Amino acid sequence: MEKFIFKTKSQMGVAAAAQATEVIKKAITSKKRASIILATGTSQFETLKNLVAADGIDWQKVTMFHLDEYIGLPADHPASFRRFLKERFVDKVQGLKAVHFVNGDAEAPQQECHRLSEIIAKHPIDVALLGIGENGHLAFNDPPADFQTEQPYIIVELDEKCRKQQLGEGWFKTLEQVPRQAISMSIRQITKSGCLIVSVPEKRKAEAVKNVLEGPVRPECPASILQQHSNCKVFMDEQAASLLSN
Repeated sequence: MEKFIFKTKSQMGVAAAAQATEVIKKAITSKKRASIILATGTSQFETLKNLVAADGIDWQKVTMFHLDEYIGLPADHPASFRRFLKERFVDKVQGLKAVHFVNGDAEAPQQECHRLSEIIAKHPIDVALLGIGENGHLAFNDPPADFQTEQPYIIVELDEKCRKQQLGEGWFKTLEQVPRQAISMSIRQITKSGCLIVSVPEKRKAEAVKNVLEGPVRPECPASILQQHSNCKVFMDEQAASLLSN
C-alpha cells in the first residue's frame, strides 16, 4: 500500500485522477479495452472532476461498473448514486463502451445482484476508484463486513453510523429517509481489481483512516482489507491524515 498526503482536497483529486488515467491508458494500450469501478459520495468530487478532464483516454474502449446503490431509491432521487455518476461522469465523457449501473429500485434485488455478478465475472477490473466511510466501510460493506463471500454483488444492511454520514453530507433531509438496505459490490470482488485508488478527504474521516491504515485487518474495520492488496494507493488531504502516526 502506498500513501500520498496533500495539503488540499483539490491537490488530492488531481493526483488520484492522474494515477487512474495512467492505469486506464495502459490497459487500453495492452488489451485494447479497460474496465473500471467508480464510487460515489463527496470523497469522489475532486477525483472524478479531474478524471473526466483527462486527455488521451479513448472512452469508447472503457466499461464502467457501479460500486453500490440504495435499495428502493429511484434513479432520479437526489441521493441516487446512479444520478451522481450520470451527472458527474457518464454524461461528461460520453461514448463509453458500456455502463453497468446497479438498479437499486429493481423489483427483485437478489436477481439484480445475480445479473450484475454474471456481467462483472466476464470483465477483469483494471482499476477501482474508492472511498472510505466514517465507519471504515468499503462500498456499503458496513462493519462487520463479509470478507468471505465470493458473490460479486450482495444485499447489505446499512448501520446507523453509515446512515448518519449520508444525512450529514446532505443527501437526505432526515435520518428516516435514508434507506436501510443497499446492493453493494462485495469485499472480495473489489479487491480483485488490478489497482485500487482510494480518495479520502476531510477531518471527519481521520479516525477511520487511522484504523484502516494502521490497525489490524478485521471485518469490524472493512476497509482495513486494503492493507493486503498488492497495488493500492491511498490519496488523502492533510485533515484526513491528521491522526496517522507516520
